Amino acid sequence: MKTERTPGNASRKPVVRYRLLGLAAAGALTAGALTGLVPTTAQAATAEPSGPGARQHAFAVAAAEYHVPAQVLLAVAYQESAWDANAGRMSTSGGYGPMHLTDVTPAMLASGPAGAVGRADLAHMAQDPALHTLRAAAGLTGLAPAELREDPAANIAGGAALLASYQKAVSGGLPLDPGQWYGAVARYSGSAQKGTARAFADRVYATLRTGAARTTSDGQRVSMAADGDVRPAKGQVAGAETATATECPTEVTCTFVPAAASNGQVSDRPANGVRIDTIVLHDTESSYQSAISTFQTPGGSSAHYVMRSSDGAVTQMVPTKDVAYHAGNYSTNLHSIGIEHEGYAAHGDAWYTEAQYQATASLVRYLSDRFGIPLDREHILGHDDVAGPSSGLIAGMHWDPGTGWDWEHFMSLLGAPMGGEHGVGPVGSAVTIAPGFAANQQTVRICPGDDPTGATPACAGQRQAANFVPLRTAPDDTAPLFGDQAVHKGAEGTDRISDWGSTAQAGQQFVVAGIDGDWTAIWFSGSKVWFHNPDGANTTPAYGVTLVSAAGTAPVPVYGSSYPDPSEYPAGLSPSTQTALSYYTVPAGQAYVATRPPVSTDDYFSSGAVVFGAKQMYTIQYNHRVALVYSSAVTASGV
Repeated sequence: MKTERTPGNASRKPVVRYRLLGLAAAGALTAGALTGLVPTTAQAATAEPSGPGARQHAFAVAAAEYHVPAQVLLAVAYQESAWDANAGRMSTSGGYGPMHLTDVTPAMLASGPAGAVGRADLAHMAQDPALHTLRAAAGLTGLAPAELREDPAANIAGGAALLASYQKAVSGGLPLDPGQWYGAVARYSGSAQKGTARAFADRVYATLRTGAARTTSDGQRVSMAADGDVRPAKGQVAGAETATATECPTEVTCTFVPAAASNGQVSDRPANGVRIDTIVLHDTESSYQSAISTFQTPGGSSAHYVMRSSDGAVTQMVPTKDVAYHAGNYSTNLHSIGIEHEGYAAHGDAWYTEAQYQATASLVRYLSDRFGIPLDREHILGHDDVAGPSSGLIAGMHWDPGTGWDWEHFMSLLGAPMGGEHGVGPVGSAVTIAPGFAANQQTVRICPGDDPTGATPACAGQRQAANFVPLRTAPDDTAPLFGDQAVHKGAEGTDRISDWGSTAQAGQQFVVAGIDGDWTAIWFSGSKVWFHNPDGANTTPAYGVTLVSAAGTAPVPVYGSSYPDPSEYPAGLSPSTQTALSYYTVPAGQAYVATRPPVSTDDYFSSGAVVFGAKQMYTIQYNHRVALVYSSAVTASGV
C-alpha cells in the first residue's frame, strides 16, 4: 500500500482512504454506456493477460476458476481497493492487492492508528481471523503468501477462493445468480457485526446496480457493466442487532454505523475508572463515505465520529465508552474521543465549512458537558498535536487537520475564545499563540505527497490563511526555520505545509524566553526559538497556568505515553513498557506550560482489566505536539 511521505520521512494518511473519492463519476455512467466498455467473461478469459487489460483478464479467469459471478468479484474488489494492486504494499489496515487480503502483524498495530508500541498484548490483538484472510486464501488456493501479496492475479484468485468458500458456507453451493451471494459478500467484510457486514454488502450491490469503470494507478483499465435487475438476498444475513443509540446533541443530524470491531477496544469508560479528558480533531483525507468504509474495514483505524463537509451531518462509529484507534498513540486513544472531518489538510480552508465548524462545536460542547472535558486548546487537540508514542514513530505522526483549521473561530464557537488583549509579558511569563486566521497569511509549500486529491502535480509555494506562526532560530526574517529533532535530525526546518516542527499553533501556550524588538522567543522542543510578534500582535498573555521546569540540574526525560511501571501490573497481565523519547528533553533552566494537573499512569486490557500506577505524569505543551514528564522530575509553579 502506498503511503505518502512528508518531511523527515513522516507518513501521511495512506492513499487507500483517498481513492474512492474520484470514482463517483464512474458509478454515474449509464448501463448502456458501460456495456460497450465491458468485455464478456469469455472474451476476457481469452484476452492477452498483459498490458492494460491484464487485470480485467485476471478477474475473469479467477471468476471462472472458482465459479464466482464475475460482476460480484469485480464489485467486491472495487469497494476494497478500486481495483488497485499497490505492487505488494499493504494498506493502512494490513490489506494487500485488489482483493484487500489481510495479514496484520503486531508491528502494524504498534505503528498504526492503534499506536500500541510497547504493549505486551500486541500478539493477542493481532490474532483476529479477520486480520489474516491472506493466510486463509493461501490455504484455499495453494499459492504462497508472497504471491498473494505481490501478484495481482494471484491476489484476485485468492479473493475469489475466499468468496466461494463463504458462499458454500451460506448456501452449500455456488449459484449463478449474483443476488444469491449477498451473505458471502457480507462475510467478506470481515466484520462480526451484522450492521457493518450488511453496510459493506449494500455498497457492493450498489456498485453492481450502477456499474463502474476506471483506470487504476498502475494503468490497468477495468470496468463492469451495470445490472439494475440484481436482487440481493438480504435474508442471508439473518437476525437483528440491538440498535445502538447515537450520542449526539439534538441539533446535530446523527446516525450510527459501527466500525470494525478490530479497529478499537470495547471498554466501559469512564465508569471503569478510565478517564475521558481529551477530544482529538482529525480530517479524513478522503470523502465522507470513503472514511466510513475505511473504518468498517478490519485491522485499521476508527474514530468515534465522522463529520460531513457539506452540511455537518454526523456518523457515529464507536460508542464513547469504547476505545477507538484514531490517534496513533495508545495512551491518547485510551483517554480521548476522536472526531474526523471530511476534508484535506492541504486544502483545509476550502473543505472545512461553516456547517462543519458549527456541528462539531455542538458535538464538542455536548461531550464536554457529559465528561467534564475543559473547553480549551489543552484538551481539544488536533491530530497534529498528539505526542509520538516512541522515538521511531514521531516523524510519522499525522499533521491533520493542518494549517487550514481555524482554531480561533472554532474555540469562539465553543464559547471559549482565545481572546483577551494582545500583548506579551516579561521573560518567564506565559503566552497563548493567537495570530488570527484570515489575515494571518503564510507561505507554505505543498507537494504531491501532501495532497491526495491529485491537484498538486509538483511542489509549489502558496500564500494562504493559516493558524500558526513560523519559528526561527534567531530574531531575524532571514534566520533558518527551526528543525524538529525527530523530523530533521539537526537540519533546518522547512516551509512545507506538512512540516509541523517549525510552527506554533493558535491556542498553544509557551513560556517567554526572550524579547528582542518585534521578536519574541519561547522555550520550544528543548530550544529557544523566535517568532515575529510586533507589539504582541500574535499572542495574548496567559494567566492561571502551571509552569514546570527541571527539578535539578540534569535534563528531564520526555515521554510519549503513560504506562505504569512493570512491577505495578498484577500477575497474569503482561506489562506495557515505555522509554524516554531520545530526541527530546527539558533542559535545566527552561520551563513549559503543563496542560493539565498531573494524573496517574494507567493501562487497559481487552479483558476489562484496568491497571493504575502510583506515579503521576504531567502533559506539557512541549513543541507543536504535547509530551509527558514524570511529576517527580519537575517543579511546578503558577503564573
